[in-house]
Amino acid sequence: MDHPFSHGFLLILLFSSVIFTIHACDITERSALKSFAGTLSSPALNWTASVDCCQWEGITCNQNGWIIRLRLPSKGLTGGTFPSSLGNLKLLSFLNLSHNLLSGSLQAGMFSSLSRLEILDLSHNLFSGEIPLSLSSSYIQMVDVSSNQFNGTIPSSFLQHAWNLSSLNVSNNHFTGQIPSSICLRSSSLRVLDFSHNNFSGPIPPGLGNCSELEVFRAGDNTLSGSLPADIYNAQALQEISLSTNGLVGPISENVGKLSKLKLMRLHYNSLQGHLPPSLMNCTNLVEINLGFNFFSGNISVLDFSRLTQLSKLDCISNNLTGTLPISLYSCKSLKALRLATNDFEGQIQPEILQLKNLTFLSLSRNRLTNVTGAMKILTGFKSLKVLLLSKNFKGEEMPDGDITVDSGLQNLCVFSLLMCHMTGHIPAWISKLGKLEVLDLSFNRLTGTIPGWLGTLPHLFFLLLNDNLISGEFPKELCRLQALVSQKAANETGHCSLELPVYFQRGNNGTVLSSQYKYLPNMPRVISLRNNSLSGSIPLEIGQLQFLQQLDLSINNFSGNIPDQIANLPKLERLELNSNHLSGEIPSSLSNLHFLSTFTVAYNNLEGPIPAGTQLQGFSVSAYEGNPKLCGAPLSNHLWFGLSVVLGFFVGLLGFCCPLLLKRTWRYAYFQLLDNIQFMLYMKWRRLRRRKAQGQVQVPNQKDEVKSANRMVKPEYKSVRICKQQ
Repeated sequence: MDHPFSHGFLLILLFSSVIFTIHACDITERSALKSFAGTLSSPALNWTASVDCCQWEGITCNQNGWIIRLRLPSKGLTGGTFPSSLGNLKLLSFLNLSHNLLSGSLQAGMFSSLSRLEILDLSHNLFSGEIPLSLSSSYIQMVDVSSNQFNGTIPSSFLQHAWNLSSLNVSNNHFTGQIPSSICLRSSSLRVLDFSHNNFSGPIPPGLGNCSELEVFRAGDNTLSGSLPADIYNAQALQEISLSTNGLVGPISENVGKLSKLKLMRLHYNSLQGHLPPSLMNCTNLVEINLGFNFFSGNISVLDFSRLTQLSKLDCISNNLTGTLPISLYSCKSLKALRLATNDFEGQIQPEILQLKNLTFLSLSRNRLTNVTGAMKILTGFKSLKVLLLSKNFKGEEMPDGDITVDSGLQNLCVFSLLMCHMTGHIPAWISKLGKLEVLDLSFNRLTGTIPGWLGTLPHLFFLLLNDNLISGEFPKELCRLQALVSQKAANETGHCSLELPVYFQRGNNGTVLSSQYKYLPNMPRVISLRNNSLSGSIPLEIGQLQFLQQLDLSINNFSGNIPDQIANLPKLERLELNSNHLSGEIPSSLSNLHFLSTFTVAYNNLEGPIPAGTQLQGFSVSAYEGNPKLCGAPLSNHLWFGLSVVLGFFVGLLGFCCPLLLKRTWRYAYFQLLDNIQFMLYMKWRRLRRRKAQGQVQVPNQKDEVKSANRMVKPEYKSVRICKQQ
């Protein structure tokens, strides 16, 4: 039987042998680290001289005491220009300084010495300048310099030794020139290439097909041109291709069907054209297809979408696609977001669309769909739908009302838009059942009737566009009780509806139409727009309760009465448009307390008195106040005081002429003598004309008419001038 002390003794010997085989760090490498630490502005690294540098934070050494890893991500480090002395870390294989605030340029000499480097991660810093001509390490596997401020071109020699490179990420910088063409020739093991968000130009270079293991290719948000290279379809391991926001042209090849592993296809915001190839349906692993804002055409109802069982997002907004909505699309049971807006689809929405049980985002705006009543009867069957955009369809139809019931459907709907449909009828009562509604846009229609008071009972509504209709009646006081605009608690609970895709909204502004895109509902302003209707009565005093309101547009209506002082209780107000009404009284001086006000107009009303002086209200242009004849003060000062200055100038000139005559007798005598001489000459001339008339030589005009005409020419017209008393 073994004695327990013998086992303990052996363990002590083993532990001691391990300790004595680990050497302290090399003095040269220690000096290199101290040199690097000396370039940092803050915070100071806890690298003390009394401690072996192998024990310093972020440092890993091998058993011989050589530094092999330097890892200091997310430490808040600032400054830190790379000293060439870091090149003395001869065996360094892992360098990670990501997510700091390090700046300066990279020293080329440093990387020429790091011949064992495998991982280089400098992402999310403030490094600038050009990158080194080359990395000398043939062991390099990952290079990530994304989200910095690098510029210049990426030289073809940069990765000339990178035979084992699997990931290259240079995104979110300022690189220019062409994408390096020899990358796949150097390393066939590449899996990730990310050139997105730079200034690369020119065509996508051929050769990507040589990257037989390439899974991710991103080069979006550049200025690339030309067509998709033919050999890109040979990279059959591709799972993601993202080339959005470039200038690419041409069609998608039939060879796209060879990319059977493709999951993400993002080609939006280009100039691609042609028909969508049927072979695209062979990419049965597709999860997202985004082809929006291109020039694709043709009838997509001939495509068999039922094969794309994993498809979650389909976005083909703003193309030239035609035909009816494809029935096969409704077999994609995983579909969450469908956007086919701004195309040329026609026909009606089919009941089969309800097979998309997981659909949360549906945008079919700007097509030629018909039968809005039938469409809403079907769509109210959705349980999960959060966004429903049907704008600019159903032209001239009547807004469905009594035939629609939403007791069990659309209970998760957050965003609903039927703008620009030219629909008649009233604001439908079934909208009052949409308890989670946050955004409602019924603008640019021909709706009549009054604004229903129940709109004020929708607890989450914060974005209401009813502008450009034929709505009459008064501003309902109930609208001033919108909880999302009144209560801090309710305001905090709104805007959390998730959006699978961005939403677009339009609003009129001085005769123009402004478009805005929002990716997140919290980014949307709090708005009430009733512009260009036939609303009358006074603006309710209760409007001051809407303390979270940011934009209020009541322009081009028939509102009368005073501008309520209570508007000054809206501290977040940024836009206030009251122009083209019949408002009277003075502009409340309390409006100067609206410190965030950037757009303001009360033009073409019956306002009077001074514009509050010494406030930002005087900083708006004249156009904000024009059309109010009784309004005065800056910025209208130059216009009203002009008439006064003309009259004053006349009298000053007259006094300047008469005073010397009163004070100097000889001047006065000479002046009257001159008048007598002029009178005598005129009299003699008149006598000669009379004599000639008697002899039949000339016709003399009537003397009274001649005098009246002369008086009209020289008599100054004095208009009443009102002096503006500033507050």
